[in-house]
Amino acid sequence: MTHATEQLVNALEPLIDPICRAHGVELVVVRCLREPAGVVIRVIIDRDSPGAEVGSGISLEDGTGVSRDVSTSLDVHDDLFPSGGYRLEVSSPGLARPLVKLSDFERFSGREVEVRTRAPIERQRRFSGKLLGVVEQSIELDQDGQVLLIPHVDIAEANLVYRFSN
Repeated sequence: MTHATEQLVNALEPLIDPICRAHGVELVVVRCLREPAGVVIRVIIDRDSPGAEVGSGISLEDGTGVSRDVSTSLDVHDDLFPSGGYRLEVSSPGLARPLVKLSDFERFSGREVEVRTRAPIERQRRFSGKLLGVVEQSIELDQDGQVLLIPHVDIAEANLVYRFSN
């Protein structure tokens, strides 16, 4: 992510998060991509329902309502898009839900995850295994019987892994 894109995400999150909470959903992540026609803003929302499948609590009405209210807020803050317009996409996280905050890693302890780090840890950047939980500011991961601690600040991307059963 470029510095400008990171700055934009940091400016958008505090605008979008309260809107999501007002709709009774959780802001999972905001992602921004630059395209020739402007910026694409991807907002992923979820509902924190104990025992519910990932993304199953998000309805079409949730997505529509969040999209409408975020769009209105962004139109008021058009100074965030000096080079032109934006396109807004609001969706549920899907089966490969991104894990972003430490609370995400706590919530999905016991699940299988894939993690990519910014810099190598023990000569590798990609890890997969069972998420054991959070220890201070790191996640604990069982990768093939080896327990690893991966600092949260070093995680570039992490997702749940969904296995289809036969």
